[in-house]
Amino acid sequence: MQPLLKVQGLNKQIAQRSGFLQRKMVYLLKDISFCIGQGETLAVIGETGAGKSTLAKVLAGADDASSGQILLESELLKDGSKQLMDSRNIRLIFQDPTTSLNPALTIEEILDDCLRFNTELSAEERLEKIKQTLSKVGLLVEHRHYYPHMFSGGQLQRVALARALILDPKVLVLDEALSSLDPSVRAQTVNLLLDLQRETGLSYVLITHHLSLVKHMSDQVMVLDHGEIVEYGNTQEIFCNPKSKTCQRLLTC
Repeated sequence: MQPLLKVQGLNKQIAQRSGFLQRKMVYLLKDISFCIGQGETLAVIGETGAGKSTLAKVLAGADDASSGQILLESELLKDGSKQLMDSRNIRLIFQDPTTSLNPALTIEEILDDCLRFNTELSAEERLEKIKQTLSKVGLLVEHRHYYPHMFSGGQLQRVALARALILDPKVLVLDEALSSLDPSVRAQTVNLLLDLQRETGLSYVLITHHLSLVKHMSDQVMVLDHGEIVEYGNTQEIFCNPKSKTCQRLLTC
């Protein structure tokens, strides 16, 4: 069975100053390869600076790779720095939705912009899609008239989720998207994500430092250290028998 998302030999390098008038190439990501099946969740963990957020941005098309390939349903999505297909099928949700939601626009205007720029739906069809998507993430249809500042943190993250889902993606990349929520709100959001996954077959790349979320949500775990994979496999097996020092350190914190 073909994986939904396949990443092969992904590298990201940047030039860093190394002495007077000298620069050296540094790897932010080095030879990253993994697969995710439809309806599966891959958790990505690691210490600060491990390359987790860089990986999230590269997957979602918000940053370029230096080399390597990203394939979605066996179709080449990205080859090195070349974006060969649009990235509507892989959507990214950040930790703080306030930085990615325009405060001057209503929720309807924000969601409508996504549809206008990425689909050929009519105004009537776009409005119906907006209403359906808001209901899907547990918000009221009337919330489309609200501005971002009128929502609580948990509701704002649902708005960000609605904006990601409105284009019917196949993969959601959650970059610490649950970390800033209160425990009760986080639990509600996790249940919502799991329900959506069961209903639609969504696949998740979950980047988090909450190991309880990793155990609860993920099928596989990938451990990064300085941009390299030091451990990768079944979640339960890795939690029961971590082999890398990085993973052992993370699990004992």
